Order: sequence, then C-alpha cells, then structure tokens
Amino acid sequence: MDAITNVSLSNGMSESARDFELAAAFTLLEGAVDWWRPDEIMPLGPATVYTASVTLWLLVYQGMHPRATLSESVQYFINHRPKHIPDNKRLRDGTLSEATGAYSQARNRLTMEVTEWFAGEVSRLLIDAAPPTFGDQRIYFFDGSTVTLTPEPALRKAFPPASNQHGTAAFPVVLFVMAHELSSGCALIPQIGPMYGPDAVSETALVPGLIAQMPPQSIVLGDANFGIFFVAHAAHQKAQNFLLRLTASRFRSLQKWARLIDEGKTAAGLNWKTYTHTWKPSRADRQKHPDLPADASLLVRLHEFEIPGGKKLLIVTDLTQPAEEIAKAYRQRVDIETDIGNFKVVLDGEHIRSRTVPMFHKELLTSFVGYNLVCQFRRQAAKLANVPPRRLSFTRVWTTFREFMINTRLADAFTARQQFDRALYYASRMKLPNRPGRNFPREAYRQTHKSNGFLKRKIRDEHRNPPPTEVK
Repeated sequence: MDAITNVSLSNGMSESARDFELAAAFTLLEGAVDWWRPDEIMPLGPATVYTASVTLWLLVYQGMHPRATLSESVQYFINHRPKHIPDNKRLRDGTLSEATGAYSQARNRLTMEVTEWFAGEVSRLLIDAAPPTFGDQRIYFFDGSTVTLTPEPALRKAFPPASNQHGTAAFPVVLFVMAHELSSGCALIPQIGPMYGPDAVSETALVPGLIAQMPPQSIVLGDANFGIFFVAHAAHQKAQNFLLRLTASRFRSLQKWARLIDEGKTAAGLNWKTYTHTWKPSRADRQKHPDLPADASLLVRLHEFEIPGGKKLLIVTDLTQPAEEIAKAYRQRVDIETDIGNFKVVLDGEHIRSRTVPMFHKELLTSFVGYNLVCQFRRQAAKLANVPPRRLSFTRVWTTFREFMINTRLADAFTARQQFDRALYYASRMKLPNRPGRNFPREAYRQTHKSNGFLKRKIRDEHRNPPPTEVK
C-alpha cells in the first residue's frame, strides 16, 4: 500500500478509530486530510448535520458523479452516514429527511476559504507522495482550456458568452489554466477568468496564481503559447525553473543575438544545437506587461532540435542539463494533455451545472479533488502492477474505483480494507495495449453546435425588441 494511505491523521487518531464508512467512499483521503479541520475553519452549531466536512464530502461525491442530483447525494449520505459528524438524533434514529433543502443551503453556506484549503491540501499531499521526475525537481505542465456553463444571468455576466457579427451565444465561457504535476498526474488549484467580454483575461495572465502554488525549484513546462518572457520571468521571480517551447518567429528573434555553445546528433541521427543568450523583454512585451522591472533579464539557453517530418522543436530554458535530457523532459507533456482530457471527458468536468458564480467555483475545486483522487488510486494500482501509472486506463481504473468503493456500502473497517485491496487488484489489470509505432498526429476538429438555437433566438429577440418601460 502506498505510504500516503498509512499516514495518521493530524489530530493523532489511531487507524482503528478512523471513519471507515467515510473511507469506504474515499479511502484515499483517510491519511491525507484532517477531516476535522474544515469544521474548525468554519464552525457551526453542535446539532448541524451538514457540517463543512460533510458538505465537502458530498461535493466530491457529486464531482465524481457528474450526473448525480442533489436528491441522490442526500440519499447517499443517509445510507453511508460518516461517523465523524457530530452525534445527531435524526441520523441515529434514521429519521433525517431526504429533502434536499438543508443540503442545498449547506452548499451555499460553505465558504471559499474552506473549499480552497481542502482542494489545496489534497493536491499538495498527493503530489508530495509521488517521486520527482527530473532529478530532484518536479515538473508542472501548464495548459489552458475552456468550459461552458448554464446560461444563467449571473454566470453570463461574470463569464460573457462568445459573440460575433451574427449575435451573442447563449452559454457563458470560462477560461481556466491548469498545472499538472508530471509524476503523480495530480493538478493544482486551477486559475480561472472570463474568456470574452470587457474583463477577458489571457492564459498567461493566470499563470502567476499557479506558480505561487508550486514548491520552490520546480519546473514550469509549457507549449508555445506560454513561451513568452512574462511567463519565464514570473517563474524566475518565485525561484522556479522554466522549460518553454518557442514559436519559430520568437526563436529567430532571440537566436540572432545568441551564441552557439554546443551541437550534435541524437541517437536517431537528428541534429540539435544549443545557444546561450541573455533574454530581455521586447517592446511588445513591455506594452502588454508594463509592470515588468526596467532591468528585467534572464540568462537562458536556446535548444534547436530536428524532429521527424522536417520540423523543429525550439526550446528556451534556464536549466543547464544536456540538450537530450531537455528534449526528453519536454516530450512528456503528451501524457499531461491526456490527463486534461480525462478530467473534462471521463469525469465530465466540462459540464458543471452550477447556477451561481460562487457555486461554480466550489464545484470546480471539488471536481479537481475527485480527479486527483482517481490519479492517486491509479498510481497505487500501477505500483502493484509494476508499470508506469499512465500505462493503466484512466477510464477503466475510475470505473473500478467507483463500483468497488463508492457504489458499495461496507459494514466495517475490515470489509472496507478488503474491498479497497480488491479494487486495487482489479485496477492493476486495466493495462492499455502496448502498440509501438502507432502515431496519430494532432488534428483540430470543428466543434458541433449545441442545441441552443431557441435560447439564442430568444436573447436576440429581447435585444432587438426590449420590453416597454412601465410608466408610473
């Protein structure tokens, strides 16, 4: 069993005293998070059933069951009744109402402070349990994506929909940037903002919030959209390293003033060159980011690699490792791109159905908690199978975890541990086929239109023909 599941809770309780009915659903959390801490951050009355910890538990359950309704969540809570909640006569006598009103109020009452603490603590502890992948340094791959929300007025105001010459779409669009740790696959708390409208933000503007969550001397890894001076300087200011891909035009502008220091061939016979350069912000960089210091500069290395197909991989970094090690580290970004798809598609993270802005923030964070738990479970199963974690199918591992640990009621601690071991065994057999030589180039497919025609027409008609103003 992985070390993280054997860590005692921070309040000093022994394993025999742990809440195994809670662990039946989220065994991976039993040693990772102090479940009493949320109730200390957000204290409520002694008779409260839906405490902060219980509400977080149910939000994670919903995040791992995107189609679960409030009613299904309440029924799940009644059937599993975690012991760590305060003693309550209604629960003890089995008379707690199955109505959703109290749970709905608890969701709205939950503060962002306790939600962010919970999401950040789970992320940090699960990442710390995995070994670094680049010497003693951790690599975090940065990437951006979008999600669409329900067309509620409050959400449309905070995250305006896309618009063009034909009108405005119906669905609010949220831009979010994620940082996945390469070894564990777990994600930091994502940074979000509006993609459209007067307050629209760029992916790079959200980067500092992610860098602040990384432990010092980690590595920021990003594709060409993050290969700009602002991102590199933000990493350097927080004692982080960076390894960023450059566009051809940006690489050429730096190469003109760089000095060639090494060159050679890879094992496959492809050429590479390494340059050294003092990187300073351009006039355009300063226009976009006027807060950059006047003397801002970075000592970097530029790596130019030939890749099959006559293309080139162009890298800027402040790392001093040999060129081939740099290229090997960068190639691992493909694994993380798959992980992002797992969150959005397998766990259905792109269909959060919140109707208010605060509730969207809470559901997004707890959805990432659920994603990180599945990553941790897959890592433990991979250790049992003695294979890399991503050799196991995320979808099939998640299905196993859900059926064995969430959808099954377990009577006691011994049964819960047995069931968890069975789930690990079956998950360890969910290997993806090894098909060397297969290579499918990335392609962009046109997104299908959503069935929002009626709502778009309604919004357009209201814009063209506003209701008459009542004269008093």
